[in-house]
Amino acid sequence: MVTFDNMLLATDELVTRIFSDWDVYSTGLVGGLIIFVTVLTVWGRDPDTHPMLLSRQAQPSPVRNPGESSVYRSHSSPHGMELNTGLNVKDPGQNKWSRGRNGDLRDVWRKAVKGRTDPEGNPTGEKGRIVTIVGTEQTVDHDLDKVSKQINIIGQYIKHHGGSRVAIYLPNSIELLAALFACTFYDLTPILLPYDQPGHVVVDMLRTSEADTLVTAVGNLPFDAVTKDYAGLKNLIWVVDEGSKHLDWDEIPTGSGGAINVSTWQEVVEEQSNVSAELPPLDKTTPKNVLSFWFPEIHEPGELVEYTHGNLVSAISAQISAIPTTQKIGPSDLFFPADSLSSNYTLVLTLAALYYNASLALNSVAGRETDLRNATRAVAPTIIVASAHTLAQVHANTAAKLSNVVYNLIHWFQTRTLTENGVMPVASIFSRFNDGLRPSIGTTPGKLRLVFVSEQAGGNSPPLSALALNDLRIFTGARVVYALTAAKVAGAVTQTSFYDYRVDPKEPGQYSHFGAPVSSVEVLLKDTKHRKVTDEEIQGEVVARGPAVVGGEASLGIVGRINEDNTLAYL
Repeated sequence: MVTFDNMLLATDELVTRIFSDWDVYSTGLVGGLIIFVTVLTVWGRDPDTHPMLLSRQAQPSPVRNPGESSVYRSHSSPHGMELNTGLNVKDPGQNKWSRGRNGDLRDVWRKAVKGRTDPEGNPTGEKGRIVTIVGTEQTVDHDLDKVSKQINIIGQYIKHHGGSRVAIYLPNSIELLAALFACTFYDLTPILLPYDQPGHVVVDMLRTSEADTLVTAVGNLPFDAVTKDYAGLKNLIWVVDEGSKHLDWDEIPTGSGGAINVSTWQEVVEEQSNVSAELPPLDKTTPKNVLSFWFPEIHEPGELVEYTHGNLVSAISAQISAIPTTQKIGPSDLFFPADSLSSNYTLVLTLAALYYNASLALNSVAGRETDLRNATRAVAPTIIVASAHTLAQVHANTAAKLSNVVYNLIHWFQTRTLTENGVMPVASIFSRFNDGLRPSIGTTPGKLRLVFVSEQAGGNSPPLSALALNDLRIFTGARVVYALTAAKVAGAVTQTSFYDYRVDPKEPGQYSHFGAPVSSVEVLLKDTKHRKVTDEEIQGEVVARGPAVVGGEASLGIVGRINEDNTLAYL
């Protein structure tokens, strides 16, 4: 009892002493402390990801061979487990606990048509759309069942007329997708030709790929130039726009020879209108490989690369697994490929979006240098894949507007939020001062949430630094994933983490790193004439291996280094 009384007496004396000395300064200090704690509690945000996950982004093998580095893998495909090989497709009636097939591109379209399913495999009714942007404000919706019907019609037509190797020279369009899947379902070899190439380059690509059928848009290629310079063409299918339908595109010009069968896409589809929209049944045959040309430079001779369906589905699966669970692609997303679908990275991401039932917007102006503002006027995309050229231009145009001291101060605070706090900046009263300077992408500002951009190994892409990538995150309000791509690797070799906003103060103006390997690829570095791999410095020729790599292993033709955080970067 005495002890308790003493405690009360001591407390009373302490309170009396505190309040006897209280003044205006004490009030200010306590008020400031309360405000500080309130701000941290109410507005404070945890980093988007734990810093430890960014400090070691890849797993090295415990041993390495002489002249080589350790083998680096994604944490989602650690050593001792196989790399990501496919889509784990479950056929009807298959036990849901058993392992599914790796699948092929036919399964991608079947999944897009079927829509999303629940854990029991029952359709939920959620299904993506495909829209084509016409002009600047008009869009055309495409019914997926009607697209399936076109796939059947075109596939059967080419097969009936003796075609086997089909060159597809089209801008981003529903016909390009339909032609690709028609080849896949009807045992034809699709050959994707990069769009907007000079006529002689197209002829060289046809000759190199030994194509016997060409699907192309009217007005892109002179008929005489193709038929005279390349005698191996048997079938030519014109894709006619609305304004040219009244012309006779089936007529073969005099003097060009009559060995080639000429038709138009629209006429073939209309004449075979009785063909069913039901896709061919499942079978265990392996579709023909997908051929594509790798162009490190515009209008330069390209390299013909042959991807198996195993390469492609492993790359698709790796892209799906690279996105955090809370940010997964789904039916609420509108995916816009701002780069050409003949680009391997763009194609893989587009197929991943179709597989996960996102809606898809196609615009024929998409390419290596696209004006995003004009290309997206009629839609509100949530996810975009664009070339480094396109995003470098967006960055340059927007950064040039930050001439005011207030604008630069706001931008500085937002940059600190990214780099120091590890979180995406949120809209506030102050940040709205800069809203008018931001690039206008889509009809609904703020809806864009994710941007994919890639660097071509050995190409002539503009350098994107970590600072530039963070600027783009602030300008667009979306997270940016930066990937390294190569000719012999489907999809990406490596790409930055979804939540990696760090900037190395030692190299603010250099290339950004390219993150860790995706789950379908493992990476190692080998000695070169001038660079040696040591325990202290991991640098050398970059080599990729895995199911997404053509032939299983390929050198990328570049010299790189492994950073302390186990990310790959240019040397």
